[in-house]
Amino acid sequence: MTAIQDTYSDEFAHCFGCGKLNEHGHQIKTHKAGDQAVTVHEPAAVYTGAADFAYGGLIASLIDCHSAGAAAIFWMGSNGLVIGQDPTPRFVTARLEVDYVAPTPLSTMRVSGTADEIRDRKVIVISELSVGGTVTARGRAVMVRI
Repeated sequence: MTAIQDTYSDEFAHCFGCGKLNEHGHQIKTHKAGDQAVTVHEPAAVYTGAADFAYGGLIASLIDCHSAGAAAIFWMGSNGLVIGQDPTPRFVTARLEVDYVAPTPLSTMRVSGTADEIRDRKVIVISELSVGGTVTARGRAVMVRI
């Protein structure tokens, strides 16, 4: 299964969160899973906040870059385009809201998202970040196609 980030042109592949060409970044991979977009990330120990919990900035960046990839997935689907065959649009963040609902263990994180709204240039993505099946953060991102 092709991750949406693997279809980004090299021009847009340097993002810290999702850039395949950024050797120091998270290099997240987002896939279509039914009516959702899903990202699974194994955080490095350097992203520790307090105790064995994740630093909040890591959580925000995962939701942010997941939402950019999810927006491309949802926009392409709504426009009859096929991931890996058609050119992939690139989305950037216009607004990001993150609600931290519980401490997030520094362990395998899963971000799942759905499209709340899809327009010509804008996609609103609603996401949940969970660890071990427990939701620890929720996000709402307004993503704009560039």
